[in-house]
Amino acid sequence: MAHPPEPTIFALASAPGRAGVAVVRVSGEGAGRVIDYMAGPKPDPRRAVGRFIRHPESGEKIDRGVVLWFPSPASFTGEDVVELHLHGGRAVVQAVLSALTLMPGLRMAEPGEFARRAFEAGKIDLAEVEGLADLIDAETEGQRRQALAQASGVLSDLYDGWRASLIEALGLIEAGIDFADEGDIGLKTFTDARSIIQVLVRAVIHHLEDGHRGEILREGFRVALIGPPNAGKSSLLNALARRDVAIVSAEAGTTRDVVEARLDLGGLPVIVSDTAGFRETEGAIEREGMRRSQAAAEAADLVLWLTDATEPQTVLPAELAPLADRTLLVMNKTDLLPGGDAPVLPDDIVPLSVETGAGLGDLIKRLTVIASERIGHHGEPALTQVRHRRLVEACRDGLEAFLSGPADEVELRAEDLRGAADALGRITGRVDVEDVLDHIFGRFCIGK
Repeated sequence: MAHPPEPTIFALASAPGRAGVAVVRVSGEGAGRVIDYMAGPKPDPRRAVGRFIRHPESGEKIDRGVVLWFPSPASFTGEDVVELHLHGGRAVVQAVLSALTLMPGLRMAEPGEFARRAFEAGKIDLAEVEGLADLIDAETEGQRRQALAQASGVLSDLYDGWRASLIEALGLIEAGIDFADEGDIGLKTFTDARSIIQVLVRAVIHHLEDGHRGEILREGFRVALIGPPNAGKSSLLNALARRDVAIVSAEAGTTRDVVEARLDLGGLPVIVSDTAGFRETEGAIEREGMRRSQAAAEAADLVLWLTDATEPQTVLPAELAPLADRTLLVMNKTDLLPGGDAPVLPDDIVPLSVETGAGLGDLIKRLTVIASERIGHHGEPALTQVRHRRLVEACRDGLEAFLSGPADEVELRAEDLRGAADALGRITGRVDVEDVLDHIFGRFCIGK
């Protein structure tokens, strides 16, 4: 029995609000009728033409814009697609959207519905969809490069290659099962499959041992400003952000909650958190502030221990001692030292005066280098999503189970490989993906 056609969907595909140009996208069987009724006749495919956009019932002119026609299957969604490029005034956009709602068989798109239809048409896979969502959300050059690579299929090609090797090994195992009566054949096919998996598992383990650099680049490199009260943490946050993010006061305990600012350092996203000062206190609110400071430090990729140069505390508190390997010591208020000159300090301590700006540039360079070493471009595809990491870990577990399991339990070893291949397939959407579709496509705006 034939299924009824999907409804034709439409939405504003550009950002909402006043703009020079707005783009309304239409996808589905009724897309061609939109041109016929509102901006006919149809132009040649993929050729931009200037047209009056008219009301489909009254014929009244709404705007003069540009029309593009993408007949199926050569479109983003694989369906007939129309794009109306309009003047970006709110009244123009609203008039066109209102006119489209009057046409039979058309409805407003749900969030991510255009991308979902592209996935269902085989135009893009799930990993590419997630890369596209990240590309839309990218705030820095590093995020843009990583997202574009993923949206272009770099990760998909890697996982598809691994899955092809897995299927080859699984085919050998199943061939051995089919010829179980001929011992020599079964032994040889198992040995050949084992050789393939030994190479593959090393590649998978290497991929996982990346220091989470792809996920950190996607979410942001976290820096926690920690130190005693009145060391200048809030002033430093404001100086780094170049705006008043945190309240600055000489009164100890002013900062009680964690305050964040997002920075772009050398194209890398860096999130700096100002925290409550570490000190002995009886107040319940300040104790909670310090508990949150401790949590921010433990979650950070880098801790800046900020201390007053006139009363330096260069030894970390006991609760922060386990974080020493990712802590940078910063000595602030060097302008208050006798002579006002920055002291000569070991390389692991950065001199600074937030008040005068002395040393701020050097600190920013240090932060940029540290972030770049941790999450910068390494020339290899990186895991960018927790979902991907868990599935690659499941693949690794299946491969290791195959290699460590008894060779005479051939059916179980075949099942190990099937589980590993299934995990890889779920990353790109090759198998059984209904449970993750809503989560992924729900991240998009309405017009994408």
